[in-house]
Amino acid sequence: MANYTTLDQIDVSALADGYGIEQPRLTALPGGAANSSFRVCSPSGAYVLTILDNHDARSARRLAAHTQALFRAGIPTIEVIPARDGSLTAPLGDSTVILKRWVDGEVIEPLPLALLADAGRALAQLHAIDPTSAGLTDVPVGTRRLSAAHLDHIPRFEDRAFADWLTARLDRVRSAEAGTQRTPRITHGDLFADNLVISGGSRLTILDWETLSLDDPLLDLGMAVVGLAQEDNALVPARARALVDGYRSIATLTRADLTGLPLEIEHAALIIAFHRYFRHNVRFPDPDKRTIHRALIHFVDSIDGHVLGA
Repeated sequence: MANYTTLDQIDVSALADGYGIEQPRLTALPGGAANSSFRVCSPSGAYVLTILDNHDARSARRLAAHTQALFRAGIPTIEVIPARDGSLTAPLGDSTVILKRWVDGEVIEPLPLALLADAGRALAQLHAIDPTSAGLTDVPVGTRRLSAAHLDHIPRFEDRAFADWLTARLDRVRSAEAGTQRTPRITHGDLFADNLVISGGSRLTILDWETLSLDDPLLDLGMAVVGLAQEDNALVPARARALVDGYRSIATLTRADLTGLPLEIEHAALIIAFHRYFRHNVRFPDPDKRTIHRALIHFVDSIDGHVLGA
């Protein structure tokens, strides 16, 4: 299994000193596939402490800088709290941490239908940011896509039927995408319900910028459809249209974009399918999740024939 920091491993006094927080009280937060997070309560306020278990100091600083840049650009996300020395990250034991302001709210899965348009607008707002903006000029390119190293693993998957299906579908997507060029934009890459906090019943706050990259905005919209517009492992057209309509209230989608969106939804689903299999069967084998990737086969089948817009 992956290694995560537990509450008893945190030097609370060092945290208090590094950030100037009086009498911090920590409570572990559920979830998180890559890092450990804790709620910090003190007389000065409430915060989220994220232990970047799977980052080195350099990548942690980059994540914090990107998050703060997006917050300052008006994206509905969480503000990063600087340490006493002004740094956006701080060393804590053997790890690097980020402290962010706490946002009251809840994660609801699936995201209520009435909020899908808001999620679409937030994504379009992100895509509208100038990639040369301060703090964002070093955003990596295309990191959500499957790399050559990822693809090399597929022929060795024990689930041969899945490997063959994934290979054939990826070949089909690459062939269909050949020659298509869209202006790369700042993309989230993981706009799923568990990365959205709902406050006051309607206000959305976007979490987790681990997969931030410069890439095709239509692929990012497709990823959001995979994350927010399915039920029972199948695409729900009404949910997808609500998300896309919200997006289109801010950003322009051409007829060609709308026609091509189902292909990008499929591409996004194939990326997620690969990572689910690889994580639960190769990197951190988990008998309870070893077949979770198969749900994406049904989802991809449900996409066929849909054009999500007029």
